[in-house]
Amino acid sequence: MNGVSDLIDLLLIDVETNVDNRTGKEFTACSRNVLRKQRHWERQLAAKKSKRKEEKQRKKLNREHNTESSPDNPQLSKRVWKAITKERLAEAQSTGLKLCVDLSMTDRMSDKEISRLAGQLRRLYGSNKKATRPFHVFLTDLREDSRLHRECVRMNDGFINYTMDITEKGVLDLFPPESVVYLTPDAEEALETVDADKVYVLGGLVDESIQKKLSLSKASDLSVCTARLPIDEYMIKKENSKNFHSKILAVNQVFDILLTFSESGSWTRALQAWFPAGKGYVISAGGSPPPVIKTQHQSQ
Repeated sequence: MNGVSDLIDLLLIDVETNVDNRTGKEFTACSRNVLRKQRHWERQLAAKKSKRKEEKQRKKLNREHNTESSPDNPQLSKRVWKAITKERLAEAQSTGLKLCVDLSMTDRMSDKEISRLAGQLRRLYGSNKKATRPFHVFLTDLREDSRLHRECVRMNDGFINYTMDITEKGVLDLFPPESVVYLTPDAEEALETVDADKVYVLGGLVDESIQKKLSLSKASDLSVCTARLPIDEYMIKKENSKNFHSKILAVNQVFDILLTFSESGSWTRALQAWFPAGKGYVISAGGSPPPVIKTQHQSQ
């Protein structure tokens, strides 16, 4: 009996040892997964903290900009603000800097991209409404029977009553080619200033649909001047985990930069306020001095 008992004890010890070894291996594998997930979570948390910090700075700059562009009495009622906004937009129709959104290339977009563009146009109009000196905005090549027009009416409350020129005509049907400056990220020359005698054109495209040099090709077809935002002159690449750097911006983002520059005269301020942090660029430490705006009054 003692021999049998000893054998059973040995078997139990062997089973326990196997279980312990297996459990140990499983615990090690589990620990590695936990550590990997924890490191991934910590990296995401650090990235989110950095992004939140940049967003706070951006919002602070935008608040300062909005405060400066408000009348002396910030406690005005909604009705008064609405009247002021309406008056400013009406005045911009005759005296404002001219900006066109060229919507002649929407046929090559998907329905999803059309929806995104409709949203960008809504945000563009919202920014223009808040501006002290709004632009005179034109939406060109926008047919009433087009997908984009239908989507704008569906998504954007009051779209047909927007205080902007919505037309089926093209840019050159409205303005002489020598007055047109087509803004494209592929242009060689950087935009230095905004001129009341010029008409600035943004290609109505969204990020997903942009093909290489598509807007530059369109400008070449129109035989008009081109320019790009002075990103290289005022910004530098910032290291990031994805090594991602892009100068391609949404229509409303380009508009916000132009609008802030037209009001402040500072490319540094405009790019810092509106160039998306996720694009992988930051303002350089030693930027060039901001150019002086040539306003309509100065040009007369």
